[in-house]
Order: sequence, then structure tokens, then C-alpha cells
Amino acid sequence: MSYEARLAELGIALPTAAAPVASYVAVVVTNGMAHVSGQLPFVDGELVKGRLGEDVSVEDGATAARACGLMILAQLKAALGSLDRVERVVKLGAFVNSTGDFTDQPKVANGASDLMAEVFGDAGKHARAAVGVPALPLGAAVEVDAIVAVRPD
Repeated sequence: MSYEARLAELGIALPTAAAPVASYVAVVVTNGMAHVSGQLPFVDGELVKGRLGEDVSVEDGATAARACGLMILAQLKAALGSLDRVERVVKLGAFVNSTGDFTDQPKVANGASDLMAEVFGDAGKHARAAVGVPALPLGAAVEVDAIVAVRPD
């Protein structure tokens, strides 16, 4: 089954790929790899803001990370023409806006990781970093970037 068909089967509609908010490009494809810039979490058109351990729950953080994952997929589709060119999700980097004593960054990052496995199956299983940070752009609760192996067109 194609990944595009899998999205439809799961009832997942991708958001419109967001334009970069500074001086960078959303995706660079080189040497068979797509490097996706950090994506912010938009749920129902609104940026999920706040800090884990303060005013955002682990569950809401995981939902935000999933939203970042959906935007990663949207960026990949825009850059590649089709998600069917994805060979494997190699690595995700999850940055979690969190207090100094918050230690559940991996649970938050699972929102994006679980999405990749849902869509790509074994090819969606990846290496990952889940890091707590004191602030993110625009006050976002989570930011996720990706490295993805791709097939030539």
C-alpha cells in the first residue's frame, strides 16, 4: 500500500505546508536524504504555546508533537511531490519547551514518533533525540525536525 493511501486509510488530512518564519528553507533534499527544518505545532490553526511542567500537560505536549509530525509530512509531500518517495524516517529531533525539573520529554516526543510508525510502518521507526529547552520560537511548546531517506523520482 502506498503511504498516500495509508494516510487516507487513517483519515489523516495533512495541513498546508507552512512557510519558513526566518531565513531558511523548509526542506533540503541532497544525497538521497531530506532534511526537514524544525516544525512548530499548529492544532486547529492555532500555535500550541506554553511550557511543559508549567502550563502544558504531557498529553497536550504529545498532541503538539504529533502536530509537528503532521507538518513534517506536509513539508515532505510539498518538497517530494509524494510521500511514496519516502524510504525511511531516519531521525527525529524533538525540542520541548520545558521547566528545569520536567523530565518527560520522551513521552512528549512520542506524539511525533508514533505518527511516523502509524504512517510508514517499520520504515517509520527512527533514531531520536528528545531535548528540554528553556524557550522555542514564537513561544511554541514543541518543535520537531527530521531526517528522511528518500527514493529518487
